[in-house]
Amino acid sequence: MRIAVAGFLVIVSIALFVSLQCTAKATSQASVAASPYLIERVANKDWLLIDVRSPQEFAEGHIPGAVNMPHENINDYLSELEGHKNKPIIIYCRSGRRAKLAMKVLEDLDFSEVMHLEGDMLGWSAAGMTVDRM
Repeated sequence: MRIAVAGFLVIVSIALFVSLQCTAKATSQASVAASPYLIERVANKDWLLIDVRSPQEFAEGHIPGAVNMPHENINDYLSELEGHKNKPIIIYCRSGRRAKLAMKVLEDLDFSEVMHLEGDMLGWSAAGMTVDRM
């Protein structure tokens, strides 16, 4: 009897573990490091790089190839983003808060490869990477 109960508990545990793995959304978001490789992938249109800061902040300095889509208006850009639903999208802001808000919106709308730029604009600048100004 004890063997049957133990066997049953093992089977239930395995089934529960497998079902949680299949249905749970990842709690940690993928990120991309600041690098020339990022600029190359954006320039080749392999990745979409979105700066979610204000237009004024964007004009003062942004990563080459980035497009400006302020985080509070990210829903206004969904038609433009539709073609990237299953392609890598890298999002950044000044320090991370606004980027995470925009990422959550896109992830909730089933965009599959939404990633965060490690260090955001502050990290990019600190690494001495190229910055475009308008």
